[in-house]
Amino acid sequence: MNCLGNTIFGAALCAAAIATIPSAAFAQSTFRNYRCADGSQFIVGFFQYDSRAHLQLDGKALTLPKRVALSGSRYQAKGVTLRITKAGVTTLKHAKRRATTCEQT
Repeated sequence: MNCLGNTIFGAALCAAAIATIPSAAFAQSTFRNYRCADGSQFIVGFFQYDSRAHLQLDGKALTLPKRVALSGSRYQAKGVTLRITKAGVTTLKHAKRRATTCEQT
């Protein structure tokens, strides 16, 4: 798209056209809601080209870097560990609590 117009109207029209293009990151994202056995609930988002897990837990946004795991995926930071096995079993450990199993809702 060429936005090198010589008029203010042309520049405004170009800005409006760019604003309507959907974000590639949004189009390539996955969000999942979970409810855990200990009563915890969280939302996790995964984005293409980003290996981290983005959590909304206890009213706070957390970004958990991906860590080495023998099976499945493990994300960990700031006392929070999220594990998702290849079989789809999800566990969450946070706030000095024991690890608890979680189900996608």
